[in-house]
Amino acid sequence: MSAVPQWFFLVVLGLFGLVFGSFANVVIWRFPRGESLSAPASHCPRCSIPIAPYDNIPVVSWLLLGGKCRSCKEPISARYPLVEVLSAVLWLLAGVTFGATTRVVFAVALFYLLMILSFIDLDHLRLPNKLVLILAVIGLIGVALSVLTGTQVLPFMGEMPVGALTDPIITAASGVLLGAGPIFLLAWAYRALRGRSGLGMGDVKLLAVLGIYEGLYVLLALMVGSILGVVFGVLGTKGEDKLKRQIPFGPFLAVGAIVAATVGPSLWIWYLGLAGVVR
Repeated sequence: MSAVPQWFFLVVLGLFGLVFGSFANVVIWRFPRGESLSAPASHCPRCSIPIAPYDNIPVVSWLLLGGKCRSCKEPISARYPLVEVLSAVLWLLAGVTFGATTRVVFAVALFYLLMILSFIDLDHLRLPNKLVLILAVIGLIGVALSVLTGTQVLPFMGEMPVGALTDPIITAASGVLLGAGPIFLLAWAYRALRGRSGLGMGDVKLLAVLGIYEGLYVLLALMVGSILGVVFGVLGTKGEDKLKRQIPFGPFLAVGAIVAATVGPSLWIWYLGLAGVVR
């Protein structure tokens, strides 16, 4: 893989990201509704007429059609091309960060599935267990590859720490406990005090899975996600809505996880320097 020019690798990765972004739209719409992902073929949600292959080219078809269905002329949501472009950007981000290595496969899987989960959470305020489980299985495969090959595939932690944390299994297990443990206790305490849920168990499960991918840096993902969630909660709602409105936490955790996976080690070194621990 090292013989492949970087620009060619990234172009191919971006194109695949666009194509899979189109499929992501299908998953985001159909999976929460329990519909098949393969049948029927893609069709207009208003007139139900199947979409021709030449009208199903990621981003391009939407632009050429002026954001409208060719048959019924009803508007097609701009979110469809947005998801496709975002998918390509995330695939490219994985490629730029990890290069043409085995790790990029797991980074793409993580970023891509986090994107899908985020949009589902925005629409339905839930994170489907099956998708979270798929993400977990892929992560466990990455940890197993680290053990079997002796190369660092997962977790994404830069240079592995010394001592017991050089073992991918111990690092991933520590990430699971650190990710899910505190937030589970917080959710339990909130429910005990307020008599209602303040945080969904789907978020707890997602944090546990993120621990597989990011080890100790899952705490950074949680911190970034929490800061973004608080800022949105304060600025994005008004009056009594701040206390009553349900805010999906999954998208914020997704952003935090992507930040931790791509620049987590650099942020950690910067923080230690700021604290005077290292120079």
